[in-house]
Amino acid sequence: MTASSDPPLVALQGVCKSYPIAVTPRERSRALVSLLLGRPVPRRFDALRDIDLVVRRGESLGLIGVNGAGKSTLLKVIAGVVKPTMGDVRVHGRISALLELGAGFHPQYTGRQNVRLATALMGLSAAESDAKLDQILAFADIGEHIEQPIKQYSSGMVVRLGFAIATAVRPDLLITDEVLAVGDESFQRKCVAWMRDYLDDGGTLLLCAHSMFHVQKLCQRAIWIDHGRVRQGGPAMQVTQEYLAWHDARFVSATESDLKADNARSYAVVDLRVNGQLPGAWATAELGGELRIEGRIYSPDGRAPVVAIGCVKLGGSPIYGLASDMEAHVLPRLDEDHFGFCIAFDPVVLLPGRYEIRAHAMDPEGVRHFDEVKCDLEVRGDTRELGLCRMRHRWLVEDVAGPTALTVGLAPEIALSKGREELE
Repeated sequence: MTASSDPPLVALQGVCKSYPIAVTPRERSRALVSLLLGRPVPRRFDALRDIDLVVRRGESLGLIGVNGAGKSTLLKVIAGVVKPTMGDVRVHGRISALLELGAGFHPQYTGRQNVRLATALMGLSAAESDAKLDQILAFADIGEHIEQPIKQYSSGMVVRLGFAIATAVRPDLLITDEVLAVGDESFQRKCVAWMRDYLDDGGTLLLCAHSMFHVQKLCQRAIWIDHGRVRQGGPAMQVTQEYLAWHDARFVSATESDLKADNARSYAVVDLRVNGQLPGAWATAELGGELRIEGRIYSPDGRAPVVAIGCVKLGGSPIYGLASDMEAHVLPRLDEDHFGFCIAFDPVVLLPGRYEIRAHAMDPEGVRHFDEVKCDLEVRGDTRELGLCRMRHRWLVEDVAGPTALTVGLAPEIALSKGREELE
């Protein structure tokens, strides 16, 4: 049989999941009685509606959507943690699911005890678990904390341990829910590298993420969940771009509606993109590449506002800033009350690391600050340079042969003294 003719690893048909809505004690009592008697609950919330999904071995599927869309519920149904209200769910193979923070871990047990418990639940014998323990500890890299109860762990440490267990077991299906949103940069890179290797070896991945970059980088396909339904499915790049466009329009519409509703007669940034990425997800740039910052500003009186652009180190330390009026740049008018801006930094001189781009809306005089929108930026690159930015420089050869050059074999302070004597 070919891979395409093999039974799918995951198959969902007509899956629905509903939860009773009970706010008051009386409603809760009625809902409980209805559930016990097998009667329909008067008020229900539909978390999933008629979900049909097929995932074959070796595929990587991204789940995207706003908070509350139903992504996590869908992953829990596939993992067997939540039973669907209606529909058929079939999963073939061993699953490793990294869902809610700390799910599957006993808070009173130590990290080491939880490793043995988790691997046993995945079908490993005690001997197999002990054989993989060193590998798990090395990947988690939490040191002496492995002997401490899980309840004392930070969120990042919990994710480290959970992901490390998944790497040792190498399941048929790996389910991750916002795992890459927790932990430091080095651990995130380690996870991405492992998932790439896992997929290259034929593994199957279900990735739920708000980072469109990670979905595009790791997933072949993506589905967009909206109000419990599959709104769109297809190639990851296509679906994520459609989602970003929708998110952009929704963000702008909501911002402008708020302005009108509040009768806010002030300047406001109603749209910001950093290398095409919207606020709420990590924008990326390459050292030596291009950084493009663009957007729109709402003007209540139709006058051209001033935009100020700032770059700070994640944590607040300022690195660079400028405003359009500093260079006598007038923002072009887009319509009656909107002006656009676009600035390109080429090449990018920021060294690899995490930063924050800030766009400020100011009055036409550049005096009063009215609004600020932020977008996280990750700069990537391969370099051993230190600091925050690359300073333009050149190494000189001809200028080091003069009388002030350091004499070979002498200590620096002696050589400098000798150079001064020769000048005199």
